Amino acid sequence: MQTSPYKQQGLTFISLVLLLGLIAFFTMLVLKIGPIYFNHSKVVNALDAVENTTDITSKSRAEILSSLMKRFDMNYVEYVTTDDIHIQAQPGYVKVDIDYERVEPMMGNLSVLVEFHEGFEAGGK
Repeated sequence: MQTSPYKQQGLTFISLVLLLGLIAFFTMLVLKIGPIYFNHSKVVNALDAVENTTDITSKSRAEILSSLMKRFDMNYVEYVTTDDIHIQAQPGYVKVDIDYERVEPMMGNLSVLVEFHEGFEAGGK
């Protein structure tokens, strides 16, 4: 019995196709989800700016909402509407919550759902 000094090594065609398919899927996932998280970082920055506004606890609900929406417009924030923003403003106390979600279609009937919840409280109740 004679053994060959050369052993076959490497990937078969099927395993190579599966590996390339996995790489393509995760690349597409990152390309679809990346902009959603980039947009969310702009929402967080606008919310932080409103939270750090001087005398935020003395402002009315309409003033806080207007300030937040102006910051969203300046930063080209997408996907957040006034229905997603909940503001509770009383003299000496402010609570702002932003709850929104984004559904991004991937291919066919496959979609990705991303949910966000951000907010802050200022002052004493």
